Amino acid sequence: MDTVFEDLYKKYHQDLFNFLFYMVKNREQAEDLVQEVYIKVLRSYKNFEGKSSEKTWLFSIAKHVAIDFFRKQKSWRKRIVEKFDWGTRQLQDPTPLPEEIAIQNEEIQLMYRCLDKCTIDQRLVIVLRFIQSLSIAETAEALGWTESKVKTTQHRALKVLKAEMETEAAKGGRHHEKI
Repeated sequence: MDTVFEDLYKKYHQDLFNFLFYMVKNREQAEDLVQEVYIKVLRSYKNFEGKSSEKTWLFSIAKHVAIDFFRKQKSWRKRIVEKFDWGTRQLQDPTPLPEEIAIQNEEIQLMYRCLDKCTIDQRLVIVLRFIQSLSIAETAEALGWTESKVKTTQHRALKVLKAEMETEAAKGGRHHEKI
């Protein structure tokens, strides 16, 4: 089990962290949730039947951990809609994450803020599909949904993102042709 766990850790740790980081938008909380995922993996690996890939199985566990986190938050609705402010976050590691470098790009930062306007389900789909690069089938498997539900949720999420990005861009006096 030790080598299996080590292999899972090496292959998927960064993907799991990135997924949870995009969901909770807090580095320390994402680190805590990743540990929670690994505890669940250790407890349930013997029940893993291999019907799905290890990656989709791990993302399925991470999805449940993220949803449980939001449920436990008294003000989870507020946390989902409030804007993320990098200036107020203390980072343990002074080396920026790839996402933190990308956030400095104005359009990506705008999209990142607008992601808050999506529902949790929509955010799950956007993060898995476009940030983690899972296929529609893999996303459906990880979320325990039908492919049709993933496609519908993705379509709605992209509509919300596009509308919010256009609104935000107009407020800022910027006009983005390719949104």
